[in-house]
Amino acid sequence: VGIRIFIFAILPSWGLATAAATLVGQNLGAQKPDRAERSVWLTGFYNVVFLAVVALVFIIFPEPIVRLFTDDPEVIPFGVSCLRVVSYGNLAYAYGMVMVQSFNGAGDTFTPTMVNVFGYWLFQIPVAYALSVYTSLGATGAFAAIPLAETLIAVIGVILFRQGRWKRKKI
Repeated sequence: VGIRIFIFAILPSWGLATAAATLVGQNLGAQKPDRAERSVWLTGFYNVVFLAVVALVFIIFPEPIVRLFTDDPEVIPFGVSCLRVVSYGNLAYAYGMVMVQSFNGAGDTFTPTMVNVFGYWLFQIPVAYALSVYTSLGATGAFAAIPLAETLIAVIGVILFRQGRWKRKKI
C-alpha cells in the first residue's frame, strides 16, 4: 500500500525527468550544450521542490493517507512506515531521476543502464535483504534500502553528469 501511494504521488516527477531528457536532446541537437546542462539543473531543482512537498506530507500525515486505501490493522503500520522511510529519500530521488534520464536524452543509454543495474540490482536488493533479515529492522530495513539506493544513484548520477561526457554525444 505504501509503495503504491508513493509511486502514484511521484508520477509528476517522472514527467519532469522525461522533460529534462527531451530538453537535453533538443539543446544538444541545436548545438547548445550549456543550455542543455542548465535545463537539467533547473528541472532537478523543480523536481526537488515538488518532491520535498510530497515528502513533508508523507512524513507528517502518513496514517490518514494509508487509511484512505486500507482499514486492515495489520497493514496500516507497514504502510505508514513505508511512506515515512521512503520519503526521506525524495530529495535524492528528485535529482537522481532527472540526472539519469538526461543521459537518455543525450543518446547515452549505457550510462543510465549501468547506474540502475548497480543501484538497484547490486545495491538496493542486497541491502534490503540484509537490513530486513540480519537486523532487527524487519520490513523497515527493506523500506530503508530504497532511499539509500536512491541517494547512491543520485550521487553517481550527479558525478557522471558533471563530468560532461554526455555533451559530446551527437544527436
